[in-house]
Amino acid sequence: MKNIKERLKSGETLAGCWLNLGSSVTAEIVGSSGYDWVLIDLEHGSGEQSDLLHQLQALANTPATALVRVESHQKERIHRVLDLGANGVMVPQIKKAAEAKAAIAGIHYPPNGVRGVAKMVRATGFGKNFDAYKKGTMENLLGVIQIETVEALDELDEIAALPGVDVLFIGPADLTMALGIDGDLSHPLFIDAVKKIVKAAKKAGKAVGILLFDPNDFQKYNDLGIQLIACGADATFVANGARAMASQLNSAKNKKG
Repeated sequence: MKNIKERLKSGETLAGCWLNLGSSVTAEIVGSSGYDWVLIDLEHGSGEQSDLLHQLQALANTPATALVRVESHQKERIHRVLDLGANGVMVPQIKKAAEAKAAIAGIHYPPNGVRGVAKMVRATGFGKNFDAYKKGTMENLLGVIQIETVEALDELDEIAALPGVDVLFIGPADLTMALGIDGDLSHPLFIDAVKKIVKAAKKAGKAVGILLFDPNDFQKYNDLGIQLIACGADATFVANGARAMASQLNSAKNKKG
């Protein structure tokens, strides 16, 4: 397993990126581009469960740690992506500490959780490394709980204190919408919420993450103590690159005309 959890505990700031296209090719390109971690998005991405294995295989040959965002805190979804070899799981739309507890329980085997045992899976080298994998899950698998609801803000201390919750990850789009300030990251309500999340995480000895819309905001959030910082997505890179090139070509064409 890649050592993202150890790096966070040491205080390192880690730069990441979203993978939305369900493509093993773009996964490999992005994973080889210098990011510390990437997140395969099964909640909003265009890829299906059947695409996940190929993306994880492609990322295995890159320096980037592979995390996966599942659609819910149901343990069956979490088991599946971990068995395929994800290094950690992000769980969205958590409202209560009880939901966060259920999500984390799905990551770990008994007695630390309720994850079902399957030895002949990719994560364990198809049985070859099961004992070492099982023993190392608490130290190696990253449990990321998204804070993007008003209800979660009310239970931050309880969520952060849960064993196995390693990162409180801020979802700016959903959180600002929940706060009634859709997309306004400069609003006092959002700023206060970010500070509250960082305070709860620090108190519990946990890390904080965020998805940025603008890379120029990196230093601002890093100065607040946020370590797991993502910006960009494979879909964004393709769309922006295609639009930029089409614009240049159309500009040249119009000049000729």
